[in-house]
Amino acid sequence: MTVITRFAPSPTGSLHVGNVRTALHNWLWARKHGGRFLLRIDDTDLERSKEEYVEGIRADLAWLGLDIDGEERQSARFALYEGEFEKLKAAGRVYACYETPEELDIRRKVLLSRGLPPVYERKPEGAPVPEGVAPHWRFRLDHDAPIEWTDMVRGPQHFEPKTMSDPVVRRADGSWLYLLPSVIDDIAMGITHVVRGEDHVSNTAAQIQMFEALGAAPAAFAHEALLVGTEGKLSKRLGSLGMASLRDEGIEPIALVALLARLGTSDPVEPVTHVAPLIESIDFARFGRAPARFDEGELALLNQKILHHTDHAAVADRLPAAITEARWNAIRPNLMTVAEAADWAPVFDGPFAPPLAEETDRAVLAAAAGAVSGIDWANDPWHALTGAAKEATGAKGRALFLPLRRALTGRDHGPDMAELLPLIDKSEATARLLAR
Repeated sequence: MTVITRFAPSPTGSLHVGNVRTALHNWLWARKHGGRFLLRIDDTDLERSKEEYVEGIRADLAWLGLDIDGEERQSARFALYEGEFEKLKAAGRVYACYETPEELDIRRKVLLSRGLPPVYERKPEGAPVPEGVAPHWRFRLDHDAPIEWTDMVRGPQHFEPKTMSDPVVRRADGSWLYLLPSVIDDIAMGITHVVRGEDHVSNTAAQIQMFEALGAAPAAFAHEALLVGTEGKLSKRLGSLGMASLRDEGIEPIALVALLARLGTSDPVEPVTHVAPLIESIDFARFGRAPARFDEGELALLNQKILHHTDHAAVADRLPAAITEARWNAIRPNLMTVAEAADWAPVFDGPFAPPLAEETDRAVLAAAAGAVSGIDWANDPWHALTGAAKEATGAKGRALFLPLRRALTGRDHGPDMAELLPLIDKSEATARLLAR
């Protein structure tokens, strides 16, 4: 069996981290098994669906490295839905209903007031049909046997269809709701595994009967715990945290992928620079039932750790020309984002104005400046420079190293000076030591 998964966003807005996590797990599962990952644009809501969002979804998936093996659009598949709907109608598995939303709401409240579950009550056969009212359509659940499946995350699942309302699958205006077209597409597209949030579990129970009514075996299902914010509950921030804002913050796509791949599992989040270990380790049996907590601070820290292991070639097209491979290797342990590398270009080549030295530091700087001419700049100049200044002034520790770092880089903290100093031109370093 070829594993085929799908990601099925509605193009009514931009992707956020919750959407992306679902897409990623479907992609990882397909790639692990040498299968296919399909994109299905669920654009049955023609009024709210926008082409700009379709383009944004494709761009975001590409930015994350989630390549797709095929794409379908529900708006191009209405004829298929119509044909399958007619089969269900002929088999008595869908039926017309005429209640208004107000009538349904009143009946729901009555049932609740009696301590009964607010389950839709089917009308008896031959009930009068109101004139001039277009029906909406429900799928008739089979009440004779429980609905059961083994979920890849949640384990054995059991639903009694008698306790469930027959779901509405088509509105009175002829437009489609999510449940039935999704099943028809999953069958037609050969989807073998459906990975989605746990808020779809009850939908799955109804959809399993739809698969069977259409003569198809259900896909395997994995319902993963939803993301929550750092405050421990569903967060509006998560719903608005799109890829554009993360890109603007300097987040590397591999950092987001590395975090979301392991979030909610028993596997540790690790600063990987390639997706291969994430593909290898995806296993829904290792996903927990507790909500998965997304922390932007954790993402930023992971981004920083990943940059510390990122080769120059991977980011060269985003760096100033002044940041060569050697310079990148020197500064990357001190970067939070790739964009910060540009701040180091003047440290290497100028223009650079060293801060005014403290009176107590000037002797150290003068001794260092006097020693520069005799130092082999290609052979560990930092230790030669500090050794000469220490011998001349007796300074040591912070009193020796900090004034030199400030004069040469303008900063109190930064990369290892033994690695950094040879990358600054000798004459430029001399000028900075003398500009005290």
